[in-house]
Amino acid sequence: MKAPAWVCCSCSLLTVIHVSVGEMYTSLLNTKQAMSVERKLIDYLGTYIDQELERLEDIKRFYAKVSSLHAELYNSPATALTNPLVAFTLIKRLQSEWLHVVYSNEALENAQALRSGYEKEEADLPNLEDLQGAAKGLMRLQDVYSLQVPGLVRGRFQRVTNGRSVDIHLPAVSVQLSGDDCFLVGKVAYDQEDYYHSVQWLEESVRLFRGTGSKWSPENEGTLHDALDHLAFSHFMPVHFENPQLFCDNFANGHPGLLLRPVRREVLSLRPYVVLYHDFISDSESEEIKQHAQLGLRRSVVATGDKQATAEYRISKSAWLKGSAHSTVSRLDQKISMLTGLNVQHPHGEYLQVVNYGIGGHYEPHFDHATSPSSPVFKLKTGNRVATFMIYLSSVEAGGSTAFIYANFSVPVMKNAAIFWWNLHRNGEGDADTLHAGCPVLIGDKWG
Repeated sequence: MKAPAWVCCSCSLLTVIHVSVGEMYTSLLNTKQAMSVERKLIDYLGTYIDQELERLEDIKRFYAKVSSLHAELYNSPATALTNPLVAFTLIKRLQSEWLHVVYSNEALENAQALRSGYEKEEADLPNLEDLQGAAKGLMRLQDVYSLQVPGLVRGRFQRVTNGRSVDIHLPAVSVQLSGDDCFLVGKVAYDQEDYYHSVQWLEESVRLFRGTGSKWSPENEGTLHDALDHLAFSHFMPVHFENPQLFCDNFANGHPGLLLRPVRREVLSLRPYVVLYHDFISDSESEEIKQHAQLGLRRSVVATGDKQATAEYRISKSAWLKGSAHSTVSRLDQKISMLTGLNVQHPHGEYLQVVNYGIGGHYEPHFDHATSPSSPVFKLKTGNRVATFMIYLSSVEAGGSTAFIYANFSVPVMKNAAIFWWNLHRNGEGDADTLHAGCPVLIGDKWG
C-alpha cells in the first residue's frame, strides 16, 4: 500500500529545517538564524551569572562571619575556648562548615547547567568549517578589493589610492576586530601555508594583544605568544617564495660516502649563506649524544674581554664531547666533514658542544666568531671560527628558533636537522650578517 502524498510532503518540509554541516558561512540567511541562537546563549549565561553571584554572596557572608569571630571573640583564645559553646562551634565549623564551603558542588552544578543549555543549541551552531570559511571570505574580500588589513581591523573598508588610505564603503553597522579575531584569521591562512595573508593578519594580532597588555580573556583561543610563534614561522617561510635563488636538493658534495645516501639540503639564505640539512642524524644518535653529555653539563659561558663567564643573556648548560670519547661523535664529525669539506678534527675544529636550555632558555644576539683580538677564542691558537655547524637534538612545542637578526629570518627547531653557515668572509673578516640569537624556549626541552 502506498503512503499518502501528504506524508512525503511533510518529510520534505522537515529536511530543510537544519543547516547542512559546515555550510552556515555560505548563506547570510543561515548566519542571521545564528543570531537567534546566540540570544538563547546570552540568556543561559545571564542565568549562570546570577546563580554564581548568589553563590559568591553566600561565601562572602560566611567569610564575614568567620572574620568577625576572629576579630572580636577570639582576641583572647585561651579565655574564649574555656566556653564549651565557643569550642564546639569552632570544631564544628572546621570539621563541617569549611568542608561544605570548599567542596561545594554548587559551582559545578551552575557550570553544568550552562553547558547543558549550550549543548541544546549545539546542532545549530557554526562548526570549524564555518569559521574557516568565514575567515577565507575576509581574505577573499581583502584580495579582490585591495583592502588594507589594519582598516578591516578597525571596521573600515579601505584601500590605498595615491598613497592615501581611502574608504571605499562606510557600513551602517560596524565592529572592530580583537587580537584573537585576527589570530584566528591568520591561523587559517597559516594552516593552508598561505603565508602572504598569515603575516598581515598575525602582525595585527600581535599589535592588538600587546595593546591589551597580553591580558588573558576566557573567550580567547590565542595568546600573544601563540601569535608571535606563528608570525615568526610565517616570516621565515615567505623568504623562500620571494627569492628564486633559494632551493632544495639532495646533496652529496661529490663525496663517495654520500652518493648512495645524500642529505636533503635546503638553502635558507644567501647573505649570509645559511643551509639547513634535514634529518642529518637519527633519533638514536640524538639520544646517545644527550645521554653522554648529561654528566658533563655545566652553566654555559660567554666571552667577556679576555675571559669567559656566565651571563644572563645566555641561559643554558653545556658540555664538550671529544670524538674519541664516543663513537657517535666520531661518526658525526666524519659526516660533517663529508658535507662541508672541512676538517673538523681537533685542533682544526672545536670539540662537539652539547647545549640544553633552561626555563625561558635563550642566547641573545651574538657572533660565533671572535670580534676582539683579546677574545678567549684566540688563546686556542687555532685562528678564528670559520664556520658553525649546529644540530637540533630535540623538538619543542613553541619558541626556541634560531633568529638571524640583520638577515631578518629565523629557523624553527626541527629535531635531527642541522644548520650550517660561514662566520667569516673569504678574506678572513667576520661576516656581520651572521649576527644571530637563540630565541627563548616557550614550551619544550631544547637540546642542540
